[in-house]
Amino acid sequence: MTRPTGLRERKKLRTRNTISSAAIDLFLEKGFDHVSVSEIAAAAEVTKSTVFVYFAGKDELVLHRAADHLDEPARVVRERIPGKSPLDALTDHFLAQLAARNAITGLCDKPEVIAYNQLLFGTPSLAGARARYQERMTELLTDALHESAPEQPALTARLAAGQITMTQMLLMRTNQERMAQGTTADGLAAQARDEAAGAFAMLRGGLTPYAGCA
Repeated sequence: MTRPTGLRERKKLRTRNTISSAAIDLFLEKGFDHVSVSEIAAAAEVTKSTVFVYFAGKDELVLHRAADHLDEPARVVRERIPGKSPLDALTDHFLAQLAARNAITGLCDKPEVIAYNQLLFGTPSLAGARARYQERMTELLTDALHESAPEQPALTARLAAGQITMTQMLLMRTNQERMAQGTTADGLAAQARDEAAGAFAMLRGGLTPYAGCA
């Protein structure tokens, strides 16, 4: 995701982040369903209308933290080195993020990350927002896969993207759940890597248009 470079754009980003951070602090303290937009505005020291300038609703205040990763699978496919298949690029990227203990893989035992994940996945009223996020990620990956193999039907790319993003999500959730139970990231690292490699190997067996070199 492109970062803003102008002064005005940087100020907007700071305001957006301030509002989102204030909201998440309140959500963690009181629960998502028990916090009003007015409370969020007061905590962020902005007006209620300003909150709605930056966010269409309360759910976006939570998903904002994951926004930078929305187009990540698509970018990995488009930016892969020549000769590397899309699926190999996605596999290598996920394994690298596991090694880096990136929160997007779920293999991160920082208390603030665990708390955020419990908020995001433990709040029933956020289910719709999570589904829309997943759907949009799949759409973006679909476009990238179709560009990589335009001779394949568009539906093939869509089916592949759905399987890939769902696999990544399930790996992430499995790791997150174990972190919440007290497992350390370092203690789970080897198992998480083996499980991820195995999951992508399963995909490779069926997604042949995107598993070979291109």
